[in-house]
Parts: sequence; C-alpha cells; structure tokens
Amino acid sequence: MMRAIMKGPSKIQSQDPLKETAITALTRVVDPLVDLMFDTGITVQEFSHLVRDRAVRSAAARIARESGRNSNSRVAIITGLARSEVARILEANEPSFTARGEQHPIRRVLAAWHDNRRFLAANGDPAVLPIFGRRKSFEKLVAAAHSGGIPVRAMLDQLVQISAVEILPDQRVKVNSRVPIFKGMTSSAIANIGERTGDLLGTLKHNLHTTSTPLFEGTAIVGDVDLGVVQLVRRQMAEQGSAFIDGATSLFSRSRSKRKQSSTRETSQCRVGVTVYYFEDEIASANSRQRSRDTGRRKNLQRQHIKSRGSDK
Repeated sequence: MMRAIMKGPSKIQSQDPLKETAITALTRVVDPLVDLMFDTGITVQEFSHLVRDRAVRSAAARIARESGRNSNSRVAIITGLARSEVARILEANEPSFTARGEQHPIRRVLAAWHDNRRFLAANGDPAVLPIFGRRKSFEKLVAAAHSGGIPVRAMLDQLVQISAVEILPDQRVKVNSRVPIFKGMTSSAIANIGERTGDLLGTLKHNLHTTSTPLFEGTAIVGDVDLGVVQLVRRQMAEQGSAFIDGATSLFSRSRSKRKQSSTRETSQCRVGVTVYYFEDEIASANSRQRSRDTGRRKNLQRQHIKSRGSDK
C-alpha cells in the first residue's frame, strides 16, 4: 500500500504546458539568431557568454525594480546559475565575449597566419603555403591555430567561401585578409536587426503581461500563394507599406510640434515607433536543389607524398 502511494508524479502532473510552449517559441526566435551567428563568425561559446551576462543583469534589474534591493541569491534562483557566477558577472563593468581561448576557429587561423613566424615569408608578410606538408603548410597552420581537430579541407572550404583565402595552382593557398569579411553585410545592417527585433519582441512581451489596452500588433498571413504572383504581391506590399510609414512619420512629427507649442517646461518623454515588414518562406524546387548540388561540387585535393624527408618546407 505504501509503495503505491510513493510512486512518482503522473505524466500529466509533470507536464508544464507554458514552459513547453515557451521553448517552442524560443526555438523559432533562436534559429534566425543562430544564422546571424554563423554569418558573422560568432561561436556558440561567445553566444552562451552573452546570454548568461544578459540573463543575470536583466534578472538583477527586475529584482531591484520589484523589491527595491539587490539579491544575488534571488538572481541565482531565477537564472539557475551559481551565486559565484552571478557575483562575477555583476562585478564586471564591461563584459567581454571574445576571450582569446574562445576565438572563432577561422579568426585563429587567420591570426596565426599573420603573426606566427613559422608561416611568414622573408619580408614578414603571410607566406603562400602548400595545402599539405609536414612543416610550413596550411595543414600545419590549422593545427598550430588550435582549431579543435577541424579537418584541413573543411577549414579551407570555409575560408574560400568568405574569400579570405585564394587557392593557387599546384595546391598552394594565399591569404587575402587578416579578418574574415562576410559579403553583403555592414555594421549598420546588423545593428538594425538587433534594434528592430528587440522592438518587436518588446511589444509582444508587453502585450503578454498587460491588463490594459495592448500595443498595436497585427499580422496578415496566408500559406498557399501561387509562386507566380509573389513578385506582384511583394511589390504592392512595399508600396502600401511605404505609404503607411510616411503617414506614421507625419503623425509623429505633428505630435512633437504640438508638444513643443503647448508647453515650455520639461515633460516626460518616451520613444515611440511602428515597423512594417513583409516576409515569405522560400520553397526550394527540385531544379534549384539540383543546381545547388552542382555548384557546390569542389575540386578534389590529393596529399602529395614526399620521398625525401627534408624536401618539404
């Protein structure tokens, strides 16, 4: 009788539907962020440090706002981190997420190519290296950069893709830049992602907690638009969206003018805005997938066996 009473909780009792739904929602949010990480050369370790830092600081600010005092213990409870880590993060004035030991493998390889004397030419510039070799080669460069056992060909493919290196005849490779440059990206465009995404999530989070009138948020979506008319829909939505933004900008400008005319004394101010964006999911056809496979084929590289022991330089 006692054994039956002491059985663990039932499956229904162990479920947390809100948490499970939140994890599903976070997955959809994190996926585009992970793509941004890949595109800009941010490692998972750096992103983890960032999340831990922001979680601790946000939790500390929430507790101070709600209780009027600081409590590292409560921050540890909310975040699930140890109190020692909470204290360390809060004591740091300017957190750094790019410690040398966690630098991206691509950045480590390029830095070693420019700084390690083993891989420099006589004039001090990065040497043109054979891909394979026992001493002064790209193979040894990758190993010397402590890139975590990454295969030489995989590293070479990634560097070629971002135009950081150039493969020359006779299986030699030349470096083009010290820092990986990702095509089509600018600092302002990346900053815009953070600002727009933060504003949208802030609005949705506000509406999740508010008991009064929510902030405006609306979405029009349909899942079966013919691909032949997508170009027309995209063009018309851009025109209508631009017209709406122009009207919103005019409204905001008039509200600022009225505020200045109504009073000369200082008043409380806040930041307001509205964003309109259009989205569509790419549907890859069989032909496009085949073209992708064809263009993705790479030239085979073969390790050249050296007969004499001292001939490889």
